[in-house]
Amino acid sequence: MIVGLLMTGHAILTPLLMVIIMITGDLLGMSLTTDNVRSSSAPNTWQVGKLTIAGVFIGICELIFCTALLGFAKFRMGIAFEALQTFAFILIVFGNQATTYLNRERGHIGRLRPSVWLLCSSVADLAIASTLAILGIAMSPLPVSFVAGALVAAAAFAFVVDFGKVPLFRKLGIA
Repeated sequence: MIVGLLMTGHAILTPLLMVIIMITGDLLGMSLTTDNVRSSSAPNTWQVGKLTIAGVFIGICELIFCTALLGFAKFRMGIAFEALQTFAFILIVFGNQATTYLNRERGHIGRLRPSVWLLCSSVADLAIASTLAILGIAMSPLPVSFVAGALVAAAAFAFVVDFGKVPLFRKLGIA
């Protein structure tokens, strides 16, 4: 939010966009309770410091992802502020999807198949955000190419960060 404010001079998200982001995030978060993940072979102790380091790493990567694409859209493509708000919205929703899949497994993305509920909630979240953005419902409309490009960029972001995440998790002893 602060980066968007500094970049544009205005609040980058409206309160309604923030609510929609929270709803899509909640759908995804609730479906994680059904996910197929590898359990530990022995009881774990909370390693709050190490988990915090891992979370900060992934959070900073998502911030860089959103900032880079928002900056590209504003400074290289010159899109209007209202469209930037919509673009920021889909970047956050798509980025949250990417970080969820990064965090769900200690190893590389795709080692374990997600649960049906997680996949369904991901598809629903992506469909809701994309439809609202393309049709301009509660926000300025974006071309399909912008939404599709953001989705491809979010998938690429997840795979790039995955190559840094796995060695970091091993070094921290949480792999």
